[in-house]
Amino acid sequence: MLDPQYIRDNVDVVKKGLSDKQKEPSLVDTFLAVDKEWKELLVVVEELRANKNKAASARDIELGKKTKEELSLKEPELTALEAKWKEALWAIPNIAAPDVKVGRDENENAVVRTHGDTPKFDFYPKDHIALGEALGIIDVEKASKISGARFNYLKGDAALMEFALVQFAFSVLTSEETLREIAKKAGVDVSTKPFIPVVPPVMIQPEVFDRMARMRPVEERYHIDSDDVYLVGSAEHTLGPIHIDELLPEKVFPLRYVGFSTSFRREAGSYGKDTRGILRVHQFDKVEIESFTLPEKGADEQKFIVAIQEYMMQQLDLPYQVVEICTGDMGPTDYRQFDIETWMPSQGKYRETHTSDYNTDYQSRRLNTRVRRVNDENQFVHMNDATVFAIGRTLIAIFENFQQKDGTIKIPTVLQKWMGKEIISSNKK
Repeated sequence: MLDPQYIRDNVDVVKKGLSDKQKEPSLVDTFLAVDKEWKELLVVVEELRANKNKAASARDIELGKKTKEELSLKEPELTALEAKWKEALWAIPNIAAPDVKVGRDENENAVVRTHGDTPKFDFYPKDHIALGEALGIIDVEKASKISGARFNYLKGDAALMEFALVQFAFSVLTSEETLREIAKKAGVDVSTKPFIPVVPPVMIQPEVFDRMARMRPVEERYHIDSDDVYLVGSAEHTLGPIHIDELLPEKVFPLRYVGFSTSFRREAGSYGKDTRGILRVHQFDKVEIESFTLPEKGADEQKFIVAIQEYMMQQLDLPYQVVEICTGDMGPTDYRQFDIETWMPSQGKYRETHTSDYNTDYQSRRLNTRVRRVNDENQFVHMNDATVFAIGRTLIAIFENFQQKDGTIKIPTVLQKWMGKEIISSNKK
């Protein structure tokens, strides 16, 4: 959430920020109206509480009884108004950085740079599902019979490649030497403290999910009614709250985590889009970054994270482009967002495979995650989250870009040591 005082002091700035993000500026007016009502009622309740204490001290039974009766009416009213106040405040998204391009949707995003040459085939290339089915490493048909549409089996070398990608990611992110090289090449002045590997929970309580500002749109989430928990849509959904309601000393920062988990998405309203293969499915695995920094280091941390993402893509030798997301296509928590889009030969275009979100203190205010500075001042930390590998989409990119004329798939050199081979050939019995 935004600082309520910042909203009160910068009404026009916040309204423009909402308009830039294609949100209703009237959300600010709604909050200010509730805010005014809440502050006025708070004064009344605090005066009644003070009078109650005075009556108790003076042993004034009549005044005490009268005050107690008034409080019994006003305190529930205040509680209800506080809930309404929080709802109005939380409905206001983060404001984009001043230099972020103002645009309506994804069509106005800006390509920052492109890396690698797109492959030129001397044969008609197949898409990933045709390759996977022919090699016996992807089975969508059997999964649909067992689990329904938009599920799949990864088998044989596809399964081995998934865990090779995980091993590769963890080997990079836990190596200070490698991180130091990446930071130096990117020219970013940040700590090269390694990431802590985590296998986080895949279920999250509604209150915490809401405090993470990731529960909505609710129609895309899987909810287990009997236990009142949601299945996460990304590892960062349970990595982000890992320091909920904590006050941490300055010396521990930055705190960096890399998590691997299965994720779930209902894909409500997206039927008919990318239904072929494993690009858009209900269950998928991801390696995700969550980073907590001092406020003044948040922007540099995002630059470092994007540099890490690019390093891994370059090691895989996949052609990609880095895209800066315009205001209208950004997420509600984002101050600045970059995507990496990877070349998909079967589609003849780049498709999003990575995201990097710099959220400033928008989430940490809701989560109450703070840092105690060396001067004893308490501040909300700044948070970044990012994709390391969306496994399914990365497999698609590798299979399609590294396919051979005979239908086999060359394994990227960096993954060969974990897979113990150089080529994926038929897995069929």
